Amino acid sequence: MSQVTFENQPDLKISVKQTFNIDTDIEVKAFSKKNMYVPEIDENYIFDKDTTLAILAGFSNNRRVLIQGFHGTGKSTHIEQVAARLNWPCIRVNLDSHISRIDLIGKDAIVIKENKQITEFKEGIIPWSLQNPVALVFDEYDAGRPDVMFVIQRVLESDGKFTLLDKNKVIKQHNFFRLFATTNTIGLGDTTGLYHGTQQINQGQMDRWNIVTALNYLKQEKEEEIILAKCNHLNNSEGKKIISNMVKTANLTRNGFANGDISTVMSPRTVITWADNYKIFKDLSHAFKISFLNKCDELERAIVSEYYQRCFGQEIKDNISDNQSSDKDE
Repeated sequence: MSQVTFENQPDLKISVKQTFNIDTDIEVKAFSKKNMYVPEIDENYIFDKDTTLAILAGFSNNRRVLIQGFHGTGKSTHIEQVAARLNWPCIRVNLDSHISRIDLIGKDAIVIKENKQITEFKEGIIPWSLQNPVALVFDEYDAGRPDVMFVIQRVLESDGKFTLLDKNKVIKQHNFFRLFATTNTIGLGDTTGLYHGTQQINQGQMDRWNIVTALNYLKQEKEEEIILAKCNHLNNSEGKKIISNMVKTANLTRNGFANGDISTVMSPRTVITWADNYKIFKDLSHAFKISFLNKCDELERAIVSEYYQRCFGQEIKDNISDNQSSDKDE
């Protein structure tokens, strides 16, 4: 990691009510200065109360926080946007199958010093983060390899020390090191078929997470508000009606999945993609096809097409030219 100057500790307090629009008198510690590891603030971001309070508890009380929820609900973004408003450095690591113990712990590397090649141990992301006031976020936590998960287990204790065997060194956690994780399942494996590659998490490890919170799909009005904030081109009376029907369509896919009718779910992220593609192609039906329908199983596309028809009152056209010709006929 780059050499960056870190503030040793948070040097101010901010009001949760003023900063996050949550009705509470709680104040949390924050940094007055930011560095390159502090996420950029999204002014339009809308915070979920329970999730935000859980994340803030993690920052202010050094709790290990695990956020579970369906894909596209904004779990990682939630942590980043809280960190951004606290000016707290935040590093995200995606625990895909290619992440190994060496990536997390470190390895020997050949470096040039005084015009000579020497072998030097380069610390991985965990030792580096532990020694700094950094929020480390493990995405796709339930997809981590078993050997990697046991490495992480060492630092789940709030006062746990980390031993670097390669350097015969014991690392003590920085007072303002924080640890978060996001997961699609709750540590019991995937029972839906949506998240291939996930696995059961050692229950001894699950017990070490102090706070586990769920962030799932929002209410219709809240989701519409988020889509509108992200898609200014629809900020008019007609656009708001389109967004409302988009979210209704998404909710039908979620209900259909829950009832076992379809196996693909439309997330808020997909709805935003749909709205963005509508801006590009100027065709709502085609944008829906390329954003979501084409991702669905062929045997289920008729059901998904029916969801669209129920919400928009028209069938999905075969292609853009069909829509354009029908517009000319009118």
